[in-house]
Amino acid sequence: MAGRLPDRDIAAIRDRVRIEDIVGEYVALKRAGADSMKGLCPFHDEKSPSFHVRPNHGLFHCFGCGEGGDVFAFLQKIDHVGFVEAVEQMADRIGYQINYEGGGTSVQRDRGTRSRLVAANAAAHEFYMAQLREPGAETARKFLTDRNFDAAAAEQFGCGYAPAGWDTLTKHLLRKGFEFKELEGAGLSRQGQRGPIDRFHRRLLWPIRNLGGDVIGFGARKLFDDDTMPGKYINTPETILYKKSQVLFGLDLAKRDIAKGHQAVVVEGYTDVMAMHLAGVKTAVASCGTAFGDEHLALLRRLLLDDNFWRGEIIYTFDGDAAGQAAALKAFAGDQKLAGQTYIAVAPDGQDPCELRQHSGDGAVRDLVARRTPLYEFVIRGLLADHNLDTAEGQVESLRRAIPVVAQIKDNALRKAYATKLAGWVGWDDIQTVVRRVGDEARRNRMGGGSAGGRQAPAARQTEVVAEHPAARPNPNDPTLMPQRQVLAAALQYPAMAGAVFDSLEADAFTHPAYAAVRLLISEVGGTGAGLGGAEWVNAVADRTDDLTMRALLSELANEPLPVKNAAGIPRFVAGVLARTQEAWVGRQIAELKSKLQRVSSTEQPDAYMALFGDLVALEQYRKSLLTQAMGNHNDFATGA
Repeated sequence: MAGRLPDRDIAAIRDRVRIEDIVGEYVALKRAGADSMKGLCPFHDEKSPSFHVRPNHGLFHCFGCGEGGDVFAFLQKIDHVGFVEAVEQMADRIGYQINYEGGGTSVQRDRGTRSRLVAANAAAHEFYMAQLREPGAETARKFLTDRNFDAAAAEQFGCGYAPAGWDTLTKHLLRKGFEFKELEGAGLSRQGQRGPIDRFHRRLLWPIRNLGGDVIGFGARKLFDDDTMPGKYINTPETILYKKSQVLFGLDLAKRDIAKGHQAVVVEGYTDVMAMHLAGVKTAVASCGTAFGDEHLALLRRLLLDDNFWRGEIIYTFDGDAAGQAAALKAFAGDQKLAGQTYIAVAPDGQDPCELRQHSGDGAVRDLVARRTPLYEFVIRGLLADHNLDTAEGQVESLRRAIPVVAQIKDNALRKAYATKLAGWVGWDDIQTVVRRVGDEARRNRMGGGSAGGRQAPAARQTEVVAEHPAARPNPNDPTLMPQRQVLAAALQYPAMAGAVFDSLEADAFTHPAYAAVRLLISEVGGTGAGLGGAEWVNAVADRTDDLTMRALLSELANEPLPVKNAAGIPRFVAGVLARTQEAWVGRQIAELKSKLQRVSSTEQPDAYMALFGDLVALEQYRKSLLTQAMGNHNDFATGA
């Protein structure tokens, strides 16, 4: 029986593990202060990052959903394990030997726990890889070599072979000390008519890993005509480790390149992932045993750190047939939830990436990605291809079908651009009529609660509330809103000076819906770092909305005199008003944290209490520094110096 985990060992492991490294395997993090990193929360769907990690404190907290704690709490939540197993996972990772109280240093892990299932999968993978080198696996090796995958490629991607015997793997793992219930729990074995038997027989295998690199399942490809197992491909069944809607093949290899390059390439099969990576496209991944879905998209977004409209890029590779068109339409619906650019890459003659590499080489695979087509264009042109555009009837019918699709594009500037393109593609001379019809359809979608693309994000709803209620224009002389108004004016008039500090402000730092909407419009252009200035900058922001009231507000802010006597005082004024706005925003977060802290028992929920308390202390210190900075520039506000 296992002994108790000593508190000193728990503390020692916590101190030695870098929480940012562990969280960073699941979430792309970027610096957000001296002791703060932020990213998109893995525990709820969000468009802007509210998930913060504080390396020096060893804590994480999401200001959106409230999840928080230390590295063990993160693992418990993300991997669905108990506290003891989370501690043991981290001990294994850093090579720390736990001295269990009453159990020594070699206490056997509980049977059936996650760590035991991971160990069983690792042992199975080692067995399968060895079997690929045996004479009985000649057909599997030929399958790979016929597709230009040599032994080094097979080893890189961990390819293996399930032998012909009914229970060869099962017996091997039982001899290694695993129990049948563990093998069954890991999806490696099942109960046959005459006893335990292997899950896979006479198939080429690929290991499916989680973001931490652990093998959690397998994908198996049919090789023989007399194989009676259903389907060309079969996968490990759903287990406590393997959830097909939450894993992507190749993501463990691609995650760093995805985060670094802000690009992910989604392909359809295991060999396609291999072909892409070997050709130099290191960001390729594939779904495992299911269609690419919303949970997969959320997983990639966290790694893309997709908090800027022009940052994250997802490229889908589909066949050019009807099934590919249907997949593209589904991706179009999903793209409305994605703050990034989405593209389609279709190989010549309907080839998949593996076939393209076979026939045309690595360069053709790289060119396929480089020649990608914007998803919107691909979908719209696909609709037009069904009609004879040389006839008036074909033109009218194509517009009837395409206009509602273009109207689903949430981004105003893109919607206008594609409405104009649509008129040109169809050959319709009256461009403004097409643009107007698309705009009318988009407004009907909003009035009806949104298009079929799905529920609108809170930020989108907020912008549209302002658009639909012009009377919601803020009082320009409201003293409580003055810092917010002035900071927006500074960003529009001196974007380079407002810079990264302004871009770090979330939309909820602005308490009036109209000011929050202006902040969102600036974000949609790319933030103050977009490299624009003067009228070009203001026009770029204004072009993001059709609402006349919003455009008038932008014009006011862009031309509103700042309360300084001369140009020399502008930098101090901008710094001060930014600090005041940040301080007020942080003050609201502190009030929320204090409210949460009162609802958490320090004795019954010590970890949660300490996580919140740590966040509160850090925010109080941050607020103090902002207040000092704001007060240091007080004369700028009081005298206009």
